[in-house]
Amino acid sequence: MSTPAGDFALLIDGEALPGSGTLEVINPATGAVFAQAPAAGRDELDRAVAAARRAASSWRELSFAERRACIERMAQVLREHQAELARLLTLEQGKPLAQARDEITRAATQSEGMARIALDTEVLTDDRERHIELRYVPLGVVGIITPWNAPINLAAGPLTAALYTGNTVVLKPSPYTPLAPKMMVEVMGRFVPEGVIGIVTGGNELGGRMTRHPVPRKISFTGSTATGKRVAQSAAADLTRLTLELGGNDAAIVLDDADPAAIAERIFTGAFRNSGQICTAIKRLYVAEALYGTSSRRWPSARAQPGSETGWIPAPR
Repeated sequence: MSTPAGDFALLIDGEALPGSGTLEVINPATGAVFAQAPAAGRDELDRAVAAARRAASSWRELSFAERRACIERMAQVLREHQAELARLLTLEQGKPLAQARDEITRAATQSEGMARIALDTEVLTDDRERHIELRYVPLGVVGIITPWNAPINLAAGPLTAALYTGNTVVLKPSPYTPLAPKMMVEVMGRFVPEGVIGIVTGGNELGGRMTRHPVPRKISFTGSTATGKRVAQSAAADLTRLTLELGGNDAAIVLDDADPAAIAERIFTGAFRNSGQICTAIKRLYVAEALYGTSSRRWPSARAQPGSETGWIPAPR
């Protein structure tokens, strides 16, 4: 697929706008540039944040039921555009097309589930002296920064959470995968007023400007631990609320009653799905000592031929 420059633009206040520069989007399967994405600068970020701030006053006045209805329509339109979104996602991210389709399905399902959470007013105290209620109120503008490994699903989660709770959003996707999130915002944005969802694409410096910007009252960041520390430092200056989803060091535990031949392939998949580039990938394996040194007939062959069972190599003593 060859996509000419100019097909993609920033989405600010419901308007498609050029950026102050461009990003080359590379197909990881070929290493070749297949599209140009706009790169937002300081002015474009300020415009997007200002639009979200203007839209916040009316969006927050909607009921949870009204916002839920909008999100349910957004989830439906994601499913309707699954084929084209998945193709674009595979082109810029590199995952197999089937996994790209699954990611869009998860994003739609997660959005629907988020909007079904009841956030009713809670009565904390009600006696002759006091009546105290806990009410959930929007913060305002939320800045969302997302990574490249699951750019649709990891954007849809914080996006729909922010919208459902009455906030407006400025989304900044990874510079490696700007196009599929841009298309997602375009199709989902049809169901909300202008300014409620904005997207700005750009490099790491744009993310730094967003985390230091004085307007957003919350920053949601998904990415590396090292970058998460810098985001936290930036947000601390204004005590901006912060949600960080950072790298993991996940372990799989194989108990002594497990059948290695039955679980080896699933453990392998858990370690290497998306080339191992996901926070939940298995990075450590703990195997019960009772299983060590058991008959090799219980373990799939480490020299398995193509098409045979997945290889399994026990760790040395």
